[in-house]
Amino acid sequence: MTKAQLDNAFLTVSEAGEKAFVPYIMAGDGGLESLNERIRFLADSGATAIELGLPFSDPVADGPTIQAAGIRALEAGTTVQAVLDEVAKEKASRNVPLVIMTYLNPVFAYGVEAFASACAAAGISGLILPDLPLEEEGLVVEALQKHEIALIRLVALTSTPDRIRALAERAEGFLYAVTVAGTTGERATFVDQLGTHLQELKEISKAPVLAGFGVSTPEHVKELSQYCDGVVVGSKIVDALHQGDRQQVAELIRSIKQA
Repeated sequence: MTKAQLDNAFLTVSEAGEKAFVPYIMAGDGGLESLNERIRFLADSGATAIELGLPFSDPVADGPTIQAAGIRALEAGTTVQAVLDEVAKEKASRNVPLVIMTYLNPVFAYGVEAFASACAAAGISGLILPDLPLEEEGLVVEALQKHEIALIRLVALTSTPDRIRALAERAEGFLYAVTVAGTTGERATFVDQLGTHLQELKEISKAPVLAGFGVSTPEHVKELSQYCDGVVVGSKIVDALHQGDRQQVAELIRSIKQA
């Protein structure tokens, strides 16, 4: 998989008149031996792509649910190398793009070029680095481009118009629209101006716009998908898988298909 496969996955959904659904799972939560099976389950359930979190000891963008999942994964001995080795096993047969979400520290510890190369070898299509500011993208962008991995940018509600435009113009894979001020996690409601914000992003973004952070119910999915190209759901998926409640996951994915 490369970023071209990620682009094709979103194009297929768009041409079918549907919205994209990208679930997030924490690699190693529930044991690395279950990782590929979970990926297959989500793909078979209709995921457009899958966001794969790498556990990290200081996850500044993660809310309580995903932090707890990361702790469980770390306590189980999960490492970056072990995750990449595991997903590489089913690279040839996998029919859904994978996007890694991690932080700069693990990437630097691995080595930027080596990390990009290892991701490509494992079939990773994109990378999300929530603590990478726009001004510092030069640290990683050359290596990612070399290995055909999309750098997926996040745009915050509080970003200035100039910054929003710069992020939208560089967008590849998808533009990750953060729907709340704060960390990931479930929310009851969203700010009133969110719909307008998402529509404005769609007008200027080079890539599909997906809403994420706080998206946790079928109602959220239907509400937000009116204004953008799809949603990312994290905490709710992580919690449901931890509890063994796959029906919840299936219902969320069905809700985007019906949006």
